Amino acid sequence: MWIRAVQEAFPEAGFREPASVSEIAEAEKRLERALPTELKELLLESDGVIGHTHVDTVWTVDRIVERNLLFWSDAAFAQLYMPFDALLFFGDDGGGDQFAFVQRPERPDVFVWEHESDSRRWVANGLRDYLGRSLRAGGDDWYGL
Repeated sequence: MWIRAVQEAFPEAGFREPASVSEIAEAEKRLERALPTELKELLLESDGVIGHTHVDTVWTVDRIVERNLLFWSDAAFAQLYMPFDALLFFGDDGGGDQFAFVQRPERPDVFVWEHESDSRRWVANGLRDYLGRSLRAGGDDWYGL
């Protein structure tokens, strides 16, 4: 289902071997929170999605864990940016901006965190909408104003 949705938006997208149920369970344990259902379903089909110019449109399970733990705990980030604990990052644009689900309050929408301004704003109605918008556009600035 998810691979087909990605291919409809960008036939040249790259895929990885699927993540396992146990890898996802371990990730949720390490993060101390559940991954959104749609994200888990995608990861069980492909452990990440590679978009235009080899950008990790959706990260691997390991990278999701690594990056979120860093964003939530890094002391330097805490001094520079608003807190990230309500967000669950899962992809990027290749230039520093990151995409995330808001988990407090839980909602399916995808937001972009723009690293230069520390702004966070809505960019998609959910994972399927995010994949369609980001992969069809063909450029890093698809979410720009």
